[in-house]
Amino acid sequence: MRSIRPALAVAAAGLLLATAACGAGPATEPAAAPPAGSATPVTVPGAASHAGHSAGAAAPPPSPLRQGERFVDVGLATPYTPAAPNGGTDEYRCFLVDPQLTETAYLTGSRFLPQNAAIVHHAIFYRVDPEQAGEAAKVDAAADGEGWTCFGDSGVQGQTAWVAHWAPGAGETLMPDGFGFTMPPGSKLIMQVHYNLLNTSGSDQSGMQMRLAGGDAGLKPLETALAQAPIELPCEPGASGPLCDRDAAVADVAKRFGAESAEMVRMLNQWCNGGAAPKAGNTQHCDQPVEQAGTIYMAAGHMHLLGRSIKVELNPGTAKARTVLDVPAYDFDNQALVPLKEPMKVAKGDVVRVTCTHDAQLRRQLPQLKTLPSRYVVWGEGTSDEMCLGIMVMAPG
Repeated sequence: MRSIRPALAVAAAGLLLATAACGAGPATEPAAAPPAGSATPVTVPGAASHAGHSAGAAAPPPSPLRQGERFVDVGLATPYTPAAPNGGTDEYRCFLVDPQLTETAYLTGSRFLPQNAAIVHHAIFYRVDPEQAGEAAKVDAAADGEGWTCFGDSGVQGQTAWVAHWAPGAGETLMPDGFGFTMPPGSKLIMQVHYNLLNTSGSDQSGMQMRLAGGDAGLKPLETALAQAPIELPCEPGASGPLCDRDAAVADVAKRFGAESAEMVRMLNQWCNGGAAPKAGNTQHCDQPVEQAGTIYMAAGHMHLLGRSIKVELNPGTAKARTVLDVPAYDFDNQALVPLKEPMKVAKGDVVRVTCTHDAQLRRQLPQLKTLPSRYVVWGEGTSDEMCLGIMVMAPG
């Protein structure tokens, strides 16, 4: 799951991926205790089951509509059968969906309904303006079958806005009262679905129930901010094979997902490590400067099946240190976006650090991975690859 291509050098809601302190191992300085009266972080203790792609129970019904809200359903009109290209086990497919907006609205909540949860790894919804929607329609028409392949982003030129997402464990996501993602008239959504075909296959007809408020509701606009760190996870102790070589592993990512995926690996090292030689290790982190002030209201972490823990901090190692998100026992099947107990203000010039720990030995314990050859793991789009991504919903200003 990611919303950007590295060539964009993106600032998502003001969190700019830039060359900054990052490396293997734990953070160099312990975070100071939060000052009195600071916001309370999200702590998700959980149990690291690492089950992955569990169909689970049927989705619970939505919460009652709040004043001025309405439901609008979008999704696939016909089933789609994914097929992983280039000898891989994953496909990212984008579909243009139309909520039929004739006036400005606010997206105040979402409930993604994965029709075939066994193959749906995640979904992201990108808002596009009418001109971009027209370009997306051309891309769709030029591709075989419904939708188009879109590893890593929406596959459409221009800046798109991440307004909703789903990952295993997420149910209905409600924005805080008084806030929403702006949806101008004529805007549409690109629904990106990551299909993972490691152990099963089949068709899918997923969709999302949008919760919309009218443009006259006077809501404050929200944006999604991302904080990313590289993955430099060597093969498990005692393992060997051609993909235990880092260069070979990066080349394999490029073969399965395209040259831009290998470029993402290089750019993450450049942004986070100053371009120094990558340092292999279970734990990696990245410090990223805040370019625009705002207030964080919700947060989530995203890794794949080798993830053990993820943490997002603000100004670590200083008197202003605060913890935004702490998941000490990461569970792939519990990735819901959750509200902070108290909103957390960030100022321009603050530093956001995301830290992830992965465990290569899980590869020999998980049914989804234990038949695959050992490999040096870098950032990659597949479920058998890894990510380190902090996701924050915030209001700018």
